[in-house]
Amino acid sequence: MEVTVWNAYEKFRCIASSCPDSCCKDWEVDVDETAAENYRRLPGPLGDRLRQVMKTEDGETAMILEHGRCPMWRQDGLCQIQAELGHEALCKVCREFPRLHQDYGDFAQWGLELSCPEAARLIFEDMGVTTGTAPEAAPPDYDPELMEILLRSREEMLLFWENTDFSVPQALAVMLLYGYQVQGALDGGEYVPLEPEKCLKTARGFAGAADTQGFIRFFRELEILTDRWKERLSRPCKGSWDIRLKKLAVYFVRRYWLQAVWDFDLTCRVKFAVAACVLVNLLGGDPVQTAQLFSKEIENDPDNVDAILDGAYTAPALTDANLLGLLFA
Repeated sequence: MEVTVWNAYEKFRCIASSCPDSCCKDWEVDVDETAAENYRRLPGPLGDRLRQVMKTEDGETAMILEHGRCPMWRQDGLCQIQAELGHEALCKVCREFPRLHQDYGDFAQWGLELSCPEAARLIFEDMGVTTGTAPEAAPPDYDPELMEILLRSREEMLLFWENTDFSVPQALAVMLLYGYQVQGALDGGEYVPLEPEKCLKTARGFAGAADTQGFIRFFRELEILTDRWKERLSRPCKGSWDIRLKKLAVYFVRRYWLQAVWDFDLTCRVKFAVAACVLVNLLGGDPVQTAQLFSKEIENDPDNVDAILDGAYTAPALTDANLLGLLFA
């Protein structure tokens, strides 16, 4: 099958002790059952330590955090399991993070999760892709007509982001309106190619008064993992629209657009992407660092992702009028 590989994926190497954050802190590390069984049988001091720090509840096993960190994390930024037993001995999530594999059966996409600082740096540096091949994993079980619409529209959107002279907020407004247009085709309507100027004009007509405080409050009411994120949300510092946020928008398009084939809902994913870019801009600071923290707090928390996808239809902060108002403010 054909595999689309992000350039950032090919370039990624863990920077270990040089990392300004760590995937070994703040998050509870889930341990897959194969690794858990291996750890339970492991002899010697490392096996004794692993059995001491693993907990199993409702059939799920995880490491018990100590001082906010995985107990296998060493002061040099490396993992004790990897240091003593090698990379293949790591549990599945630790072997793969931040690599992102999206398999659609007859084609796949390999990318990176933005929540890793080094992955974020590479994503903002280069969102290009190459193509290769890999063994076909399973027959596709999606609707081919819907996938054709999503592939075609995603390509149009990616070309738009690559070539547009629109400002970042204008381009995001176009993407929001185009998302509705494609949703209409998914729902059985006629597919209409992207017309950026027309979308932008329509978007201006839908824009309302911007409720910045209500928008920020929506995110403050989600689950918060770190004090750093809580502080950023309590003291937003709106910056100018950094041109690098185009790369962030492309990241969201590449990562989420095709997922609509499973539930036929593109609208909520496009609104998720637009809201994320708006929030990163409102919080200010370096956009790469802010986006990485957003991803750690939001994208790696399924409850937060679901809250935003649901809120796309129910939350006043995420109405089209408010999002467009924030973009045109």
